[in-house]
Amino acid sequence: MSPRPKKPNLESSVYLGSDGWWHGRVTMGAKNDGSPDRRHRSARTEREVKRKVRELEKLRDEKRAPKAGRVPTVATWMTTYLTDIASLTLKPRSLDDYWSKTRNDIIPSFGRHRLDKLQPEHLEKAYRTMLDEGHAPSHVLKVHRILSRALKIAHRRRIVAENVATLVDPPSADETETNPFTREQARAFLEAAARRPTSMRWIVGVGMGFRQGETLGLRWKYVDLENELLHPQWQLQRLTWQHGCPDAHACGTRLHRLAPCPPDCTAHKSHKRGCPKPCPKGCARHASACPDRKNGGLVFTRPKTKKSRQPVPVPPPFIPYLIEHKERQEADRAAAGDLWQDHDVVFARPDGRPLDPHQDWQEFKELLAETGISDRRLYDGSRHTAGTILNELGVDMPTIMEILRHTQISQTKRYVKGRSTLTKDAMRRIGDTFVPRPKPSVETSVETTGTRSARDRRRRRIR
Repeated sequence: MSPRPKKPNLESSVYLGSDGWWHGRVTMGAKNDGSPDRRHRSARTEREVKRKVRELEKLRDEKRAPKAGRVPTVATWMTTYLTDIASLTLKPRSLDDYWSKTRNDIIPSFGRHRLDKLQPEHLEKAYRTMLDEGHAPSHVLKVHRILSRALKIAHRRRIVAENVATLVDPPSADETETNPFTREQARAFLEAAARRPTSMRWIVGVGMGFRQGETLGLRWKYVDLENELLHPQWQLQRLTWQHGCPDAHACGTRLHRLAPCPPDCTAHKSHKRGCPKPCPKGCARHASACPDRKNGGLVFTRPKTKKSRQPVPVPPPFIPYLIEHKERQEADRAAAGDLWQDHDVVFARPDGRPLDPHQDWQEFKELLAETGISDRRLYDGSRHTAGTILNELGVDMPTIMEILRHTQISQTKRYVKGRSTLTKDAMRRIGDTFVPRPKPSVETSVETTGTRSARDRRRRRIR
């Protein structure tokens, strides 16, 4: 009997096994160690197994086949992505936000699915559940973008054949309506702030459009009073603590919540979303209680973009107040003595520590209540207010973009809100251009001697 001819390279084989199933073997190339990468497919019928083999061959020929080895679950890949990939490019605060949404939304919803088994229906159902639980569409949209970015990296590295997030339409999020101060409200707000030790903080925030983190992280080293410039090289942010111990789950044992709260729970009345959920299996949270915690609390970080670090001119009327503020701080330093903690910050507590962002936000709300101004976001009362008032003063958009340190003018336009008074004035002027208003008639009592009626009166007097 002649020997069975050898199949050419990369040719697949289909055969009926002793178990009654049809089997297919496809050569995909070589593994990382150089050994042949042969993939297996099986089915009840020859027709079905040939279909699977053709699909695998198509992925191979188009160079879209996933790499050899076990495909990770969504939970495993998200952990790898945030730990080893995203941490190299994201700012600390953004990375914190990615971790938060991954732990609270992505992993509980479909974390156990393998990446190659994840379907668009899984994402759509999870998004619908988030909306039903009271999450804002903007929150769900952010979750979708984080997951889509992670799956894009997995697709690029051929871990999966397709990024299923691109097949899903996430909920659309309307842009938040801004509510900046009017000029009268801004003056009233700053007059109320003048009675507080932190008055200069609000002058810089409202008058120069600084972000909260940039204002609280401003240091005297980067204040150039001679050239009237502020250099926002650092910002103050509160980051989530991370475990520094080897076993995060065991570290937080006493804080793990094993059962849900009873229906009549009163401990979490103030929570917007109700009682917190029980801890997941293998919970690695509660890092704030870890004795070896790290990378958390109030820290100085670099602004997000290079444009944000550009110097900003200080309005000349602000300079005397800055000098007075510095002298007052020197007096506080002398009064504190050894208790003073030198962080070189422009806006400090009585012991020299930076102002806490949460307390700063509370003070903003208190000032709103004192002045009778309606409630609004801190961003509206500072950055949006500066951009809007600059526009009302006739400053062009490119200049406002430079003052607010935006990278795109479209972003600046979102910070500037049109006023109804300006709109009415503009429409009045265009109306006067096309349809000039009639001039008022002026009556005169001076008689003209050359008129016929005047001549008749003279004749009557002569007679």
